[in-house]
Amino acid sequence: MSLHSFNQTLTVTGKIVSVDPAKPSFSIEARSGDIFEAVVGPETYYSVVSNLDGLDRNRVPEPQVSGVSGPVYNLHKYAVEGRPVSVVGIYQQNEGAERYEARSVYLLHSDPSRYMFEETHWWPTQVTQMADRILDHLFDAKRSYSIDDFSEFYRTNLNILGQPMDDTVQECAVLSRLLYDLASAYMMTGAERYLMAARAAANYLREAFRSLSHDGRYCFWAYGRRRNHQGERGESLLFASHGPDDQGTIPLYEQIYALAGLTQLYRITLDWELLEDIRRTINSFQDFFWDPPSATAKGFAGTGGYYSHLDPATMRPDTVTPDENRSRKNWNSVGDHIPAYLVNLILSIEPLPLGGVRQEFARLLETCHGIIDETSSLICEKFAAKDRNSDYVIERFHADWTPDLEYRWQRNRAVVGHDLKIAWNMTRCAFYFQTRADRLRRQGKAQEADGYLKRSDRCLEVANELGNSMGEVGLDKIRGGIFDCVEREPTGGMPTQFAWGATKDFWQQEQGILAYLILFGATNNDHYLRLARESSAFWNLFFLDRERQGYYFRTTENGLPILEGQYGMKSSHAIGYHAFELAYLAHLYTRAHVAAGGGSDNTFCLYFKICSIAQQKSINVLPDFMPPGRVTITSVRANGVDMTEDLDPANLVEYQIPTDAMTPDPASGAVELVVEFRANPAQS
Repeated sequence: MSLHSFNQTLTVTGKIVSVDPAKPSFSIEARSGDIFEAVVGPETYYSVVSNLDGLDRNRVPEPQVSGVSGPVYNLHKYAVEGRPVSVVGIYQQNEGAERYEARSVYLLHSDPSRYMFEETHWWPTQVTQMADRILDHLFDAKRSYSIDDFSEFYRTNLNILGQPMDDTVQECAVLSRLLYDLASAYMMTGAERYLMAARAAANYLREAFRSLSHDGRYCFWAYGRRRNHQGERGESLLFASHGPDDQGTIPLYEQIYALAGLTQLYRITLDWELLEDIRRTINSFQDFFWDPPSATAKGFAGTGGYYSHLDPATMRPDTVTPDENRSRKNWNSVGDHIPAYLVNLILSIEPLPLGGVRQEFARLLETCHGIIDETSSLICEKFAAKDRNSDYVIERFHADWTPDLEYRWQRNRAVVGHDLKIAWNMTRCAFYFQTRADRLRRQGKAQEADGYLKRSDRCLEVANELGNSMGEVGLDKIRGGIFDCVEREPTGGMPTQFAWGATKDFWQQEQGILAYLILFGATNNDHYLRLARESSAFWNLFFLDRERQGYYFRTTENGLPILEGQYGMKSSHAIGYHAFELAYLAHLYTRAHVAAGGGSDNTFCLYFKICSIAQQKSINVLPDFMPPGRVTITSVRANGVDMTEDLDPANLVEYQIPTDAMTPDPASGAVELVVEFRANPAQS
């Protein structure tokens, strides 16, 4: 339709396809295929994407041009055909005429053929800026941390400046996610500050929120603690959830995420106390939330998967109130096992550690095998069923796997980030099943190996389906970035129908970036790499809060931050974790999958600090589930001593490093391990 006097800010992301110095202007082709002519003028500002450190990385050389007359407003310097850009400008339409004037032109690198967020320094810089600012907010100038520091100063809710708010709650799952953040920052950088803070956070988490059963077999985690007011000393323990969708219940996803930080820290330290709490918590999952066929004896459906909520009085899923959460299964209760703790736990204990504790580890690994086999199969066959009549998965179910399309806010709606999270994690599972097949084949078990290759193929099929469909209906083809909540079955003739606004949330950008990076690693399909770069550009241009070394929760479709209410907070029940998970895994995936065959630096390091080598005689160091042979260990240093040549090549193939020859530091009793990896191109 032809509009009159219509004006709006418009962001366009794409590549420059032509330049017209006479106007002067350049034209951008978005992924939608639409071409926008961007007119430049004296107010057009050009910059290269900057990181949270605020460093100006604009190193675009001055062009060598001649015969140019009239003002071109830096057009010849910055507008290069084929260059990827993101432009924020003013779009106008009036009586059939239209005009788009560029105000801010963002380049993704000074070199038109490169991307700043694929450089070796990018993601480690981002994670250190975020981690430093969080610790400064909580503990000011302290550089060593204790359990008492977290007891006194840690708060879940912080305002946009990082200051505590009136609500003094300390949520367990959010603290565990902060623990994950700090542990991941240490793994990427080796900075001792982050490890000291992570250990103190873990000690407080275990002391303040852990609830063990009378026989020590089970561990449940309280929702949180709140400092009492009105002069009363001490704190109140909040065992049942206070979350708006989970009030008065024990939601499984909170228990799952209580393990996120503990598992990442265990990978680094091999601290047996952490592993014991992880094992006890998984016992709780299996005996209280799991619904295997044998659960019919308890009056449950016995149809597989995990119930989403327990009644804290009866510890059963079928007496939960209100009814919306009674005997239900959902994405969080089934799928979140994989990214929250299961991947990192399996990486830690498979292959089984050397030493006298293999039998105990074997039992835990068998349970982990059962969980990943069952949850990945259910995701493929129930959530992403081929007959779902939609581009999106179904996210909520009754006990018998009948879809629940009446749940409160969700109804028959999809969260785009969940579809992308499934694409990401099914690709991870595909890599894992390939690794198991490779190991079984080397053991002469060809038939079992073939079974796991079939599992891998099915996981990749689902991941490809969702990756492709979300690229069409879940990602913004004009501006870049990933939408939030949409109708699963859109009406009105549009491919995407928004449940509320066309907004974009930070955690969903993470799922998209990781999904497309890992799908590129699995398929070598350049379409996925384009989607990964498009999504990464939107995150790094519009979600980073450079003034406060953090990130925004939500932006408009154009990338302007939304700061009303909870969306202006620095930390809350929903804010945190995903930005660190993104930085950690985007760094690994870029080096392993993008740089491996791209001619750039394809090496990276991970840092570990083993607290004791008395019981466990080896450490597994594979960074993430990856295709067999994708990365190679090139060097290992233990307390500064290069021990690479002393290692058996068979151990390096399994990414398992024996610790019996290592000498602990006399002062700390720990061994600092620095492992360097080199990525190998995918085999055609």
